[in-house]
Amino acid sequence: MHGFARTLEQSDLEEPAARYAAMIGQASSELAELIDELALAARIDGGRYDPVLREADSLELVHAAAARLGEDRVVVSGAGATVLVDPEPAVRSLAALAQSALRHGGLETVELTADGQVLRLARVTRAAAPVVLGEQLRDLGAGVAVRHLRALGAALSLDGETLTVSLPV
Repeated sequence: MHGFARTLEQSDLEEPAARYAAMIGQASSELAELIDELALAARIDGGRYDPVLREADSLELVHAAAARLGEDRVVVSGAGATVLVDPEPAVRSLAALAQSALRHGGLETVELTADGQVLRLARVTRAAAPVVLGEQLRDLGAGVAVRHLRALGAALSLDGETLTVSLPV
């Protein structure tokens, strides 16, 4: 379905067909991402998660996560360091945490800061905190993100309105 949707989007369609093809493409992308998240959660919960760990720069991970949500919604700062993660799922996890903070906190923007191997997400409102931490499963992305980061050996903690994620080196 996703492939057909992409083919339709690249076709020379007239309106309103072009707009409908774009909507189908967006929905199929979201469905594919949802399936990836469910599969990751199932592997982690089933004890079958075997990440392909690679060295990555923490600031580059933060920039990639921000790019998924839009640079206007996520302000990036800091200095990176080499961390040991499965890069693509790590980017999805960081983006999911930021998205959850935005959505459940009613915020326009959040800030992702890299301080070496320590990443900070601010502002996590009191209302959003249990969802962002995966304690209330109202957001699949955040719930899977917390499971995933912990499976990698990362430590997550909340201090006031700042979520700290310490990635493994």
